[in-house]
Amino acid sequence: MATEAEPAAGRTSAVRDWASGCLDEIVDDLAVLVDTETPSTDPVLLAAGAAVLTGWVLETWTGSTATTLGAGPGAVLQVDAPGSRDGTVVLLGHLDTVFEAGTVAARPFTVTDGVARGPGVFDMKAGLVVGVYAVAALDALGVARPSVRLLVNADEEVGSLGSRSSLVDAAAGAEAVLVLEPGAVAGTVKTARKGVGLWTVTATGVGAHAGLDPEAGASAVHALAALTSYLAGLADPAAGTTVNVGVLTGGTRPNVVADHARMEIDVRARTDAEAARVTAALAAWRPADPRVRIEIAGGWNRPPWSTPAPGMVARAEAVLASLGVAVDPREVGGASDGNILAAAGLPVLDGLGASGGGAHAEHEHVVVADLPVRIALLAGLIAPDGS
Repeated sequence: MATEAEPAAGRTSAVRDWASGCLDEIVDDLAVLVDTETPSTDPVLLAAGAAVLTGWVLETWTGSTATTLGAGPGAVLQVDAPGSRDGTVVLLGHLDTVFEAGTVAARPFTVTDGVARGPGVFDMKAGLVVGVYAVAALDALGVARPSVRLLVNADEEVGSLGSRSSLVDAAAGAEAVLVLEPGAVAGTVKTARKGVGLWTVTATGVGAHAGLDPEAGASAVHALAALTSYLAGLADPAAGTTVNVGVLTGGTRPNVVADHARMEIDVRARTDAEAARVTAALAAWRPADPRVRIEIAGGWNRPPWSTPAPGMVARAEAVLASLGVAVDPREVGGASDGNILAAAGLPVLDGLGASGGGAHAEHEHVVVADLPVRIALLAGLIAPDGS
């Protein structure tokens, strides 16, 4: 058991060594989670996956309790592990993946040459494993820690629209929110994420024969083509603002002036000011032909996050240094539910899951040898002053 006199570096090394000693068990648990498919769009599989996850966490965290917040696609699993000192740390994750049912049958969980592969292994089944084992390690080594609240939703990959209010309410008052989204290398932490704005624009024009009576028509396609060019001009790479028209459809035939068109827009912004600028500019746009009517739906799915928990990056640097690993702080363009909790005024540090790469892709993977380091990092952030 660790003692008051034992330095923090010794505690961190002890956690890493403990995790290394049960690495086979860790990988086995990861295999179960990956091979339990949880597509965002399949409520039956999500419910089954939540049951598997709940049973495993309750078995691993002695004395913990579980409850479900909300219902349906927006349900949030909450597991509380009481601590031996005051305060609560939130571990934030998600169960859903972008991969459809049947993907596991085509490429189930495997480990080859120290690399784990499978749908959702990196984003973010391995992050859930890191979170659960970090708490288990602290308890196995007798390290004092605050209470830990694990929050796991099942609609993160589709925007967390149903779960965000439950997440904010359940995390209220936490001394830190540690997000189990993946890193890149052993020392990665994520210190900022851009906000994400998603809009759909629908244009309704006036149909006409493109050869016999073109002047009678008002092209919805031409209008949204002009809007595409306008939106491209709103991007400001120097400020970190990107604008992407990812979908543009409309019309019926080349000889018909299009009476309908539709586009989907993705905007990323580093600051609230940039988010507001793009929002206002989109709202102000009007088609050159007043006969074309437009409807704009959407908004900021997740706000920008640019302020990590005070002192948390330095703490991560110290923990990693004690393990001989350099900290790798990153700002990334993708958003997470950490953005939502940061906007609610909570102190957040992100990217504390597994190291690896290929999120949302067939080559998604996790570096198995880094798992004990990532578990030790998270444990050191949960209980920096434990004894």
